[in-house]
Amino acid sequence: MRVIWTIFIFIVIVIVGLFIFIYTGKYNIAATKPHTKLTEFILNTTTEQSIRTHAVGITVPSLDDESMIKTGFDHYKDTCVECHGAPGVKPSEIGKGLYPEPPELADEVDDISSEELYWITKNGIKMTGMPAFGPTHSEEELWSIVAFLKQLPDMTPEKYKALVGSDEVQNHEHDNGADDEHHHEH
Repeated sequence: MRVIWTIFIFIVIVIVGLFIFIYTGKYNIAATKPHTKLTEFILNTTTEQSIRTHAVGITVPSLDDESMIKTGFDHYKDTCVECHGAPGVKPSEIGKGLYPEPPELADEVDDISSEELYWITKNGIKMTGMPAFGPTHSEEELWSIVAFLKQLPDMTPEKYKALVGSDEVQNHEHDNGADDEHHHEH
């Protein structure tokens, strides 16, 4: 019985100490101050295990279709490059100011399954700056982003720049409105 009381008192002391620590505000939550090693371990391990667990059972469609990859590029360029960068493109000031720092996906995407990428893209990750795109994107759009992400490790800065250039031409042509016979003089 004495052992049970000792364990109970120890647990109560830990809980009270934790509440005191939380309510004193001593833990610095500034994005300019890294977490302690223990906090970082707990958050990273929890995140990785949660993603792995929640991605189980997701069925991956074919991700090889060029139009799907192009659609994914369009969404990546509009919603992801600012924080994650791209081949030959550094993250913006917003991306550089986030903590934890968003990963350079070209370097990390090979270590993340398509199911996990889909789950992250759809659901986001709390308290990281990674938004959930599920509420704003269709299933097809989410999978197109994953299809593009899987291209990043082999993409050169020149190829990415060419995609951006071809996208600007297409967007410029779309901006011409309903007048299909409108021509520009240079």
